[in-house]
Order: sequence, then C-alpha cells, then structure tokens
Amino acid sequence: MSTHKTDKELAFLHDLFVATDWGERFAQLVDEHIKLPGKGRALYVGSGTGGHAIALQERATSALKFLCIEETEEYLELARAKATAVKDPAEFRQGKVDQLELADNQFDFVIGDGSMADISRIPGMISEMVRVAKPGAMVAISLATAGSFGEFFSLYWEVLYNCGLHGHESNVEELITELLTTSELEGLAEHEGLEEVASWSRIEEFDFDTGERFLNSPLISDFLMNRWLEFIPEESQECIRQAIPGVVNDDRHEAEFILSVRATLVTGRKGRSH
Repeated sequence: MSTHKTDKELAFLHDLFVATDWGERFAQLVDEHIKLPGKGRALYVGSGTGGHAIALQERATSALKFLCIEETEEYLELARAKATAVKDPAEFRQGKVDQLELADNQFDFVIGDGSMADISRIPGMISEMVRVAKPGAMVAISLATAGSFGEFFSLYWEVLYNCGLHGHESNVEELITELLTTSELEGLAEHEGLEEVASWSRIEEFDFDTGERFLNSPLISDFLMNRWLEFIPEESQECIRQAIPGVVNDDRHEAEFILSVRATLVTGRKGRSH
C-alpha cells in the first residue's frame, strides 16, 4: 500500500535511490561526450540533489564556475549540504527549469537534466537553456526518449483490465507516444537555434527480482509511477498498485523483470547570430 511521503522524505529517497542509479546512467553519458570549457560561467538546469553538478565543478578548472538551478527546495538543501564539503563549491539556486530568471547570453556552457522532468516542459526547458547561453556556447540536455519503459507499458493494459478499468487504452498509448524520439529532440534543439547538433543514446536496464521489488523500488513507486497513474481515478490507484506485482511475476517466468530505458544526450552550439 502506498503512503504519502513528505517533500523531505522524497528528497532523501531521490538522493539515495534515484540520483545514485538512474541519475548516474545519464551523468555517465554526459561525462563521456562533453568537454567542459576551460573558463567562464556554466549553468546546470535541473541539478536535483547536486551530485553530478558537484562532480562537474570538481572536474572543471578553477576558472569555470557552475550555477545550478533546481525547483525543489528540499533537493537544494541536500545539494548545498554536500557542496559545503567541497573546496570550491558550485552555487545552488531555486528556480523553474523552463522559466529561468536569468539574463540572455551569459553562460559559456549549459547542461540540463530532463530525465525526471515532465515531458511537456522539455521544449520550454531547451528554449530557456539556449536563451541564457552565450553565442557559440555548448548546450546539452539528457533525458529518457522513445522506447523507454516498454516492458511495463506492455503489461499496463492487463493491470487495468484486472482492476475493471476499461476505456483507458488511449491513456497508455499516450504514455508511450509522449516520449520524444531522438530526431524530435534534435529538431527541438535546431528550432531553438542550436547548430552542430549531435546525439548519443544507450539502452540502460534496471533489473528486478520480483514484481514486488519492482513496485516497491523507490524509483518506480515514488517517482515514475506518479506519472503512470495520473489518468487513473484516485479511488482506483491502490487497486492498480496491488495488481502490478502479480502481472509482472506472471510475465517474467521466474527470470528477472527488466525495465529498459533509452538514455539520450543531445548537444549543440548556440549560433553566433542567434
């Protein structure tokens, strides 16, 4: 049975279970493909509980300073606490990822983590990241793209049927189709004025021994499931949660249940004439 958690509890769960596993998969893509500028100002949009942003600041030269924007105050508290242990810490500030209260053309590098953001906010997030970047600066964003979560979505129909919830086929279809393809993401970047757009994708797998462990994983239960249950009437959500483990166990046939995610990084440079 799900229980309501406070924002502070969710922040600790995010730091312990989401940032360390989910977040590191996306951070690794960034670390593999991005070379930080030697100096200037850098911006990290959607910095979460700060782990990757702090790692980038530590990796950077002393002449490159990171400003990190995060919406959730409880995440910021954890990030700032971590930053106090670092010799030359990044700055953490609260703000909306798709409405940055920052002037145009002031950052030499802009990175955004959209892996946990609502898909509908990604276009605005990219637009704002490009706006505040200097002409010629690299802008990069990471997120889960089309093809992610297919193993669960293919079972979701059966879960709904078992709970007597009919007529939601279009809602499940929307969960599948709302995820941006890599080409759509590249198109958004180009539309906002990025040049030399490039992308990298990698399939990441999250393994669960049982349906119960899948459902009770903080990544699933406290974060991803919230989006997957949005269209379900509140009085029926507990039935959905109780039905999921059995359906997952029937599907996995004594093997592990694997949830695959297509982690994607898109980069580009802001046009000089933008």
